Amino acid sequence: MTEAIRIMVVEDHHVVRQGLMALIKTVPGLEVIAEAPDGKEAVRQYRQHKPDITLMDLRLPNLGGVDAITAIRAEFPAARIIVLTTFDGDEDIYRALQAGARGYLLKGMDADELIDAIRTVHNGKTRIPATVAQRLAGRMGGQELTGRETDVLKQIVAGKSNKEIASFLFISEATVKTHINSLLGKLGVTDRTQAATTALQRGIVHLD
Repeated sequence: MTEAIRIMVVEDHHVVRQGLMALIKTVPGLEVIAEAPDGKEAVRQYRQHKPDITLMDLRLPNLGGVDAITAIRAEFPAARIIVLTTFDGDEDIYRALQAGARGYLLKGMDADELIDAIRTVHNGKTRIPATVAQRLAGRMGGQELTGRETDVLKQIVAGKSNKEIASFLFISEATVKTHINSLLGKLGVTDRTQAATTALQRGIVHLD
């Protein structure tokens, strides 16, 4: 008999977490050994149990999924983490994979897809669905926003005027306009409304 694949489930919604754990427990060769409702607890539980596979939600309280992945892999570079999320914006995917996730699954997937992903990643391979890979390819070909452009974009999404953005970020209105022109070009849009919509769709900015 081969040893069971030891799994940790990190998900802030109790019902979803319990459902995932119940599903995994029905599969021969898979075993749930830890669970966590937030990113900080995920890091603690990982240290204690060192699971073979971690299923990690991206939007977590206390410490976000990407930061939790980064923290775990800083201590345990061989950690095998599969992101499990409702978010499929290319920026979310990019950040998670940059942090070291080995797989990316959307929560609408069926049980067979989840189990196959767990086994694939456990075998040392990556698992990214074709639709997600397509989005990622588009992201890789795009231009990176600077930190300041991202700050301006967040304020645009919040509905602030150029004057308000300038005041909030302690820069001139002329500088705000320069950043807006630059980020519009990088996002491939023509106005602020399109910029805000694209930022949310791609996961560059989140509405908390």
